[in-house]
Amino acid sequence: MKKPAKLAAASAAQAGSRMPEAAPASNRATRAAERRAAIVEAAMEEFIARGFAATRLDDIAKRAGVAKGTIYLHFKDKESMFEELVRVVIVPVVARLTTLPPPVGSVRDLIEAFAGNFLKEVIGTRRGDLVRLIVAEGPRFPSVADFYYREVVSRGVAAMRALIELGIARGEIREKDLARYPQILIAPAMIAVIWQSLFERHAPLDARDMLRVHLDLIFGERRTT
Repeated sequence: MKKPAKLAAASAAQAGSRMPEAAPASNRATRAAERRAAIVEAAMEEFIARGFAATRLDDIAKRAGVAKGTIYLHFKDKESMFEELVRVVIVPVVARLTTLPPPVGSVRDLIEAFAGNFLKEVIGTRRGDLVRLIVAEGPRFPSVADFYYREVVSRGVAAMRALIELGIARGEIREKDLARYPQILIAPAMIAVIWQSLFERHAPLDARDMLRVHLDLIFGERRTT
C-alpha cells in the first residue's frame, strides 16, 4: 500500500533530517577503522624490520602516515599494538587450523592436514616473521609472550593433544605418553620456522618431507599398495 503523499513527504523529510547526522558518524567510524588498520600494518613492518624493542612509535606513525598522537587514540603502548597485530594476523589462522573436521580419516591424515596448512600459512610469510620475533624477544617482554601463549600456543597444543588422545584410543598411536607432550607433534613446524631465518641459505630444509619422517617415527611408515 502506498503512503499518502503528505505522509510520504514527511517521512522523506524526517529521514533527510537524520542523514546529515548519520553520514558523518559513519564516515568517522570508517576513517578511524582505516587509520587503525594502517597503524597495525605499519607496526608489523616496523617490528619485523627493527625488532620489538628497537621499534619506536614515531617510526610506526611515520610509516602509517599519521600523527604520533593518533596512535594513542587506538593503542596505549607497543604491547597493546603487538597484541592487536597477533589478533589480526595470526589468531584467525590458528582458529581455522584448530577447527578440525570430524575424524572420519586417520589421525595421521588429520595431523598432516593441520601441519601442512600451518606450513603453508606461516613458512615464508609475515606470520612466520612474527613467530620468529616472539621467539627472539619474548623472554625480554613476558607480557607479550604470555599473550601469545594464551591466544595462539595454548590453542594449538590443545588441538594436538586432542588428536593424540584420539589416536591412542583408536590404536593408531602406541606411545601413550605422547599425550603428555603434544609439543612433540608440532616440533618440526617450529624447527622449520626458525631454520628458515637462520640457516636456509646454508642448508635449505624440506619442511614437508621432514614432517613425513617425523610422523613415520610416531605412526610407523605408511604402507604402499
